[in-house]
Amino acid sequence: MIEIAILGYGVVGSGVAEFCEINRETIKRRAGAEINVKKILDIRSFPGDPFADRITADPDEIFNDPSITVVVETIGGVGIAYELSCKALQNHKHVVTSNKELVATYGPELMALAQANGVNYMFEASVGGGIPIIRPLHKCLSANIVMQIAGILNGTTNFILTRMDQDGIGFAEALSETQALGYAEQNPAADIEGTDACRKIAILASITYSEYIDSRLIYTEGITSLTTADMTYAARLGCKLKLIGRFKRRADGRADLIVAPMLIPRDHPVSVADGVNNAILVEGNALGEAMF
Repeated sequence: MIEIAILGYGVVGSGVAEFCEINRETIKRRAGAEINVKKILDIRSFPGDPFADRITADPDEIFNDPSITVVVETIGGVGIAYELSCKALQNHKHVVTSNKELVATYGPELMALAQANGVNYMFEASVGGGIPIIRPLHKCLSANIVMQIAGILNGTTNFILTRMDQDGIGFAEALSETQALGYAEQNPAADIEGTDACRKIAILASITYSEYIDSRLIYTEGITSLTTADMTYAARLGCKLKLIGRFKRRADGRADLIVAPMLIPRDHPVSVADGVNNAILVEGNALGEAMF
């Protein structure tokens, strides 16, 4: 049996715990071992919750427990999440995260720390939601020179742009609807200003470029200035406006990165992804083009 701990019991953390139980037998069959959520770290109490007896406010109950070999970080941000991730790795525990801000900021340091302690730092879920993209780039396409990665990396902004395109509503109305449906946070700045997509393309580019790329150096433009008139003009050109994160390898070998709204032909595979869906196009010198 593999004993795991979850750091944080919000939407993501509780979802991880829930599906570890729901899919217990499937996981056991495929992984060859049963996974058990032994501890959950959160300063809040959750009376009546199915996992209430496993929740602790003391991180040392996790880090000092040799039976716990995997820690799932779902706290978010780069403060306490960074500190606890470091402590977990230093205590020879594998760390799994979907925290794209943490990976984009401290990824190389955390991977080096993991290697030094004989464990893994895994972050497949930090880009693309449920789309497997990081492992294919790192492993399956390692013999390719990746020339370009481009795509829709943020479901919130894609939903907003889809509503503006298909239903002719303005940005503010589309944003309010997105928040009401739970697709956007009450403070949606990281999404609508392009910061979230910027962090994600920085992660993908760093993997394929084999060199750390600082997301803060990438030109980033969000969707807040787009209007229904922009959508109309795009349609007349046979295009859609999509917020695209793009990495291109220049002829001199240098990396060119940008995040911005771009005109995409309506029949292009990336353009077909509407609503909260993501779509990522990868071009390799041997592979050609592949969609994820």
